[in-house]
Amino acid sequence: VQLQASGGGLVQAGGSLRLSCAASGRTFSSYLMGWFRQAPGKEREFVSHISWNGGSTYYADSVKGRFSISRDNAKNTIYLQMDSLKAEDTAVYYCAADPQGSNPQAMFVMGPLYAYWGQGTQVTVSS
Repeated sequence: VQLQASGGGLVQAGGSLRLSCAASGRTFSSYLMGWFRQAPGKEREFVSHISWNGGSTYYADSVKGRFSISRDNAKNTIYLQMDSLKAEDTAVYYCAADPQGSNPQAMFVMGPLYAYWGQGTQVTVSS
C-alpha cells in the first residue's frame, strides 16, 4: 500500500483545511486508516483513526469537536476536515494504514502498529 497525503497549507487561526490521503492497492477498503502529526521539536502524536468501513472513528482530545475524519473506499481516499484551527495544530500531518487484524481499533493510537505511512503534508496555522 502506498499513501499520498495532500491538502496542507498556510491558514489563519480559526480557519479550515481539508487533508486528503490517497492510497494505492486493492485492499485499501479493508484497512484501518489513521492521521498523525509531528510538530517541530516534538514527538509524533496521534490525531484520528477510522475503521475499514467508516463506521467507527476516534479522535485525540486535542482535536475532538474540531476535526472530522472520513473515507471514500470507492476513491481509495481518506480525509481529515480540520476546522477552528489553532496555532498549536501546526505540524506535518501523516496518514497511515494497517490491516488491523485482531488488534482492537482502540489500540491504533500507537504509531508503531501501522504498517504503512505516507510522506506527510505541512499544515501551518498563523495566529
